[in-house]
Amino acid sequence: MQVHRYTDQLPPFRNAVITIGTFDGVHSGHLQIIHQLKEAAKTAQGESVIITFHPHPRRVVGGQQNDIRLLNSLVEKIELLDKNGIDHLVIVPFTEAFSRLSAIEYIEEFLVRHFQPHTIIIGYDHHFGHNREGNYTLLEAFKQKHGYRIVEITEKVQNNVTISSTKIRQALLNGNVCDANDFLGYPYFLEGTIVGGKKLGRTIGYPTANIRLSDEEKLVPANGVYAVKASLIVRKNGGYDLPLSQSSLISGMMNIGVRPTVDGTTRTIEVNLFDFDKEIYGETIRVSFFKRLRGEIRFEGLEALKAQLALDKEQSILALDEIKKVEGF
Repeated sequence: MQVHRYTDQLPPFRNAVITIGTFDGVHSGHLQIIHQLKEAAKTAQGESVIITFHPHPRRVVGGQQNDIRLLNSLVEKIELLDKNGIDHLVIVPFTEAFSRLSAIEYIEEFLVRHFQPHTIIIGYDHHFGHNREGNYTLLEAFKQKHGYRIVEITEKVQNNVTISSTKIRQALLNGNVCDANDFLGYPYFLEGTIVGGKKLGRTIGYPTANIRLSDEEKLVPANGVYAVKASLIVRKNGGYDLPLSQSSLISGMMNIGVRPTVDGTTRTIEVNLFDFDKEIYGETIRVSFFKRLRGEIRFEGLEALKAQLALDKEQSILALDEIKKVEGF
């Protein structure tokens, strides 16, 4: 997949079959659209092109909705789309100036001028342009003038995308990572840099790696303890991740919360990696969620906490072993 940052110098696309969307999560609902896009490109003997926006449009024009938490960072989205065999991804900076394009300018000065689309695949309820005045009907009205085909993403498929995204976010906010993973089609993950902490875990036999998220807009699941698998990852060219092999994944348990037993007040994200003893400060880590073991609890002292962590580790190992039997992770 070729990744393009939107400018006036985009390369020519061969019989471009395009679709437009945020594709946050690149989840199972999105895969139906991606399949439709690839099949249409094959029929047209052309190239599949996804147009997405960064930052998320609601961050720019969302008003009170601009606190949206995302399922993927931009780099993660690129990685997930690349795995699905798209020919081109075009990342368009979403600015206030861009949001003020009229619907007709959006069609003629943005879509037609820069992409010369053979086919546009668009949701039945998709809106675009200033004040969201453009829609499927307007694109239909301009298709003869500009020589493109227009294909509608059905209400059923579009609703599946919307419902899946909503359910994934709600499941994660409730700590139900199993349901979220089912909708995503892959384990939900967080990524960030290992930073120094208070090193309290070392004193009770459970050293943890504190994680500073790579993207602060990323949705963090509910507070609690989770069975996880982690891997140190390496960037290439500042973008994609190097492929993760199953053998590189390290079992562990993650705590998200304020650590009430030690009177913590700041929410932290920390992971205890099993059978792992290396200094990894400054490294980038990806942690995938498989099961929530419990909510956050205040214990009467460190000994009680230590006893619970022993039980958490046991439960985490059992959960991950069971998942490995079923899913191969």
